Amino acid sequence: MRFDSFSMSPKKTRVPLKSLVTAVFTFALVGAICAQKPAATPASTPRPTGTPIEESAGATKVFEVRLPVTVVDRTKEKKDRKNALVSGLTRGDFQVLEDGVPQEVTFFSDESTNPPVYVGVLMDTSPSTAGKLTFEKEAAANFIYSVLQLRKDKAAFMTFDHEVLLRQDFTDKLDLLQKAVDKVGKTGSQTALYDAIWQFTDEKLRSVPGRKVIVVITDGDDTFSRADMNDVIDLAQRTETTIFAISTKGGFLGSVPGVEAGSVKDKGDKVLTDLCEATGGTAFFPINSAKNQMLDLELAFRGISDELKKQYVLTYRPANQELDGRVRKIEIRFANADKAKDYRIRTKTSYRALRDTLK
Repeated sequence: MRFDSFSMSPKKTRVPLKSLVTAVFTFALVGAICAQKPAATPASTPRPTGTPIEESAGATKVFEVRLPVTVVDRTKEKKDRKNALVSGLTRGDFQVLEDGVPQEVTFFSDESTNPPVYVGVLMDTSPSTAGKLTFEKEAAANFIYSVLQLRKDKAAFMTFDHEVLLRQDFTDKLDLLQKAVDKVGKTGSQTALYDAIWQFTDEKLRSVPGRKVIVVITDGDDTFSRADMNDVIDLAQRTETTIFAISTKGGFLGSVPGVEAGSVKDKGDKVLTDLCEATGGTAFFPINSAKNQMLDLELAFRGISDELKKQYVLTYRPANQELDGRVRKIEIRFANADKAKDYRIRTKTSYRALRDTLK
């Protein structure tokens, strides 16, 4: 037996026989009483939604799927993105279908009751971003300040080039996040975009209890990863992670004639669009104007921040509880057909029914 807080004295002490007998009898009596009393049941711990669980010994395995949902007013979307976000809807406004079959909604929340956000800001520091780091850093810091609701949400900060570096783990302390951003001073030699998203999702977002979000600041051109886009999408869907992206490709070192803001311009931009749409997020392509470069980044970050604050969260329990590894299609509809004419719903559209064994 080890004694950490004190040491036993080597000096022996004589113990009276009567006291010894009394002590032994008392110890035996207490032991008998304890043996008859049932052990206390340990307090149950919250289970993360979307993860297969054992209800009890021999019981059926149950899993649920959590969907962060954004609703956009089509008539306002192009003019004013912030005011186009629709709030005030209720559980009864939505219907969830999986492979065409209506599902039971077990949990609903809106902007006033949503669980906290755990957001990872992943910044590209590859050679192609050399002239943009100052703007990226300032915009990233401002975003962190705007998105965190103190004492509720948490953020982490990571950079990636030929290396993937976690510079600040999840925290709600803004000064620590600011210092981590300020320390970024040089670029690397390659771009490991997929590896960065995969590693952050696997190591940092898997077990957090709130909404899981990644915001990637990059030009979208991966040159160094072992993982590919399908790996990233599959893991993000299984861990219920939403990916947003801000393209830094255009305009920071000069304008690109003939290219409009918001348009998908090349393979890198298509990658960002596919990553985001598959996980329920969206990609932002700032205006190609060197004069407005900082403003463009700020507007993109503000759009993400506004969206996270006005999301709905729907959780449903699939009627098909078999973990068969199949890809299942998700569809969320409005119960009222009139809303469907004016409003558009964005969330992830599929997931793979697979026990998550990655560690």
